[in-house]
Amino acid sequence: FEPLGCFVQSQGASMQRREFMTLLGSAAVAWPLAARAQQPDRMRRIGVLMDFAANDPQAQSNVAALQRGLYKLGWSQGGNLGIDYRWARGDAVLVWKFAKELVELRPDVIVAHSSPVVTTLLGETRNIPIVFVSISDPVGEGFVASFAHPGGNVTGFTNFESSMTGKWVELLRDIAPEITRVGFLFNPQTTAGGGSYFLRPIDAAASAFKVKAAMALVHDDDEIEAAFAALAREPGAGAVLLPDIFTAAHHQQVISLAERYRVPTVYSYRFMAEEGGLISYGVDLDNLFERAASYIDRILKGANSADLPVQAPTKFELAINRKTARALGLTIPATLLAIADEVIE
Repeated sequence: FEPLGCFVQSQGASMQRREFMTLLGSAAVAWPLAARAQQPDRMRRIGVLMDFAANDPQAQSNVAALQRGLYKLGWSQGGNLGIDYRWARGDAVLVWKFAKELVELRPDVIVAHSSPVVTTLLGETRNIPIVFVSISDPVGEGFVASFAHPGGNVTGFTNFESSMTGKWVELLRDIAPEITRVGFLFNPQTTAGGGSYFLRPIDAAASAFKVKAAMALVHDDDEIEAAFAALAREPGAGAVLLPDIFTAAHHQQVISLAERYRVPTVYSYRFMAEEGGLISYGVDLDNLFERAASYIDRILKGANSADLPVQAPTKFELAINRKTARALGLTIPATLLAIADEVIE
């Protein structure tokens, strides 16, 4: 209020009170709504269980987006909100350990990053609200009764929309028109419905673009390499890395093998193209985490998670790595370059 004080001192005594009250009233109207939101009598707490390593750049970007969304709604870490983070690194044992730890802390809400995390948390609590981020098929996984009416203690934001599958195949054909076979890589243990959730959109995309689709089930590094070796045995092969926590954790190996075997590959997330993948198309993960803050805010203010509908992705990103394209001897069409959100040179 120093600027206000300086202004008041420059006026006559009879004007001071009127001017000050006018300015104060204007300031109250202009003050951000989030800053004037009703503050709780005690610090509220949330838990966040990420299935990435703590030093993963994308994971750090995700939690920064979550905190940014919370701050816009009037919640500040260390102020009126405490946040307990746990980093499972894709390790099932750590997921179980940290899920128990967070539930024992009795937070007001838990943010869950992957399907294995949600499954494990539900084994520990049916009372603490859980807001998931980056889940493909919450109904099929049994997390919610329906998108419109989740019905339990879980709701959140999905990372897949069926039209994405056709877009992945279309991008492959645009970049490498000679492609006739597409291998879809995923781990059935960590992918929605063991991969069955993606079968119908994959079949539709294969039919629309006249390619043969093959399911490449991978459980470890050796099977990932075997999948690329098999694809490379005949000309006209491409690959798609389906979104799941296993493929996300192993994306660097996939990028390396795709270049070694010269198999054009489409990735699900932008950070994969930024790290050397040929091309990516998928949801904006940071946007999902920032949107999750709105549900956390509503739950902290008394909303029931059972009544908060599951939300589908609304923001998608296309990233192209021209350096990788040149290494594979591919020319990116100008039309794709023009619409890309990011072109890595």
